Amino acid sequence: MTGPRYTALALSLPATVPFVGPEAQERHRGSAFRARLGANENGFGPSPRAIAAMAEATGGIWMYGDPESHDLRRALAESHGVAMANIVVGEGIDGLLGYLVRLLIEPGDAVVTSDGAYPTFNYHVAGFGGQLHRVPYAEDHEDLEALMERAREVDAKLVYFANPDNPMGTWVAGDRIVAALERLPEGALLLLDEAYVEFAPEGTSPAVDIEDPRLIRMRTFSKAHGMAGARIGYALGAAPLIRSFDKIRNHFGMNRAAQAGALAALADHGWLESTRTKVAAARARITRIARDNGLTALPSATNFVAVDCGRDAAFAKAVLEGLVARGVFVRMPFVAPQNRCIRISCGPEAELDILAEALPAVLAELGP
Repeated sequence: MTGPRYTALALSLPATVPFVGPEAQERHRGSAFRARLGANENGFGPSPRAIAAMAEATGGIWMYGDPESHDLRRALAESHGVAMANIVVGEGIDGLLGYLVRLLIEPGDAVVTSDGAYPTFNYHVAGFGGQLHRVPYAEDHEDLEALMERAREVDAKLVYFANPDNPMGTWVAGDRIVAALERLPEGALLLLDEAYVEFAPEGTSPAVDIEDPRLIRMRTFSKAHGMAGARIGYALGAAPLIRSFDKIRNHFGMNRAAQAGALAALADHGWLESTRTKVAAARARITRIARDNGLTALPSATNFVAVDCGRDAAFAKAVLEGLVARGVFVRMPFVAPQNRCIRISCGPEAELDILAEALPAVLAELGP
């Protein structure tokens, strides 16, 4: 008796998960976290209208979701001032990243990203046999100009750039992205991950014609809209590229209730503004907690704050482990020199109170 005959590519890859979820850590710990501040979820929650819409939709959950996500795409198109043909909805940005890589990347194709940027993108590139070329950060920012230079050197088909950035929370003005497009190699595509753009200053998103074939943007309902568990993301781009997703995407991948919730969330402008206000207050609180403990918070345009622990990666990891041991779930960057930091998600006051209590105890235990 023999097993299945795997592809050579599959045999060459490790079985891995880009992130160890808090649930797995809780199972290992044998107890729940007191403060869930590590996954950049929106602890302030989704719009009550979204919750009501999803609850109402559960009665029809016996039906498949609309494979075209028509109503949601129409609302998104109106919100962004583009045509429905310029928008595809998918299972979070993570799912859309996989579809885009599948569309563009064959074994050996060059792909450029920042060393230490979102690992799920790298996971998809590896899964389709792409050749990743990594560019270091520059002063805790993804180095846009260096990314373009490397793309030209290796004739990249795809360049990944997050603005604002995860895991550092830094950002660049949109006009720099517009300028960078002029240095993109012929036939290459700039993938702009804008998962956190709703929290960023005005002008962070570049003013680029939607039919420009050099750019695709990806956005999500996971962050500002507080619907990470619903897995709703969308991409905006030139109509021919967006239409190409229909060649390979999972047409019944979108949950029916989640589509209804996202549509309601998009319409609740007041809740979104309230969330932005709460996130800004939480960023300020995390910054104060860091400063009160002799640490430095990096400026952030996201719903998290990278906190410089002031030493090396080993010390930052010890701080992280100390917080986890006290029931505070946080994460940290995994590439030097960003791994001198820990990353703390914005959350309700009660959870930040727990952080404020735990952090000085951890630092005291680690000593000078």
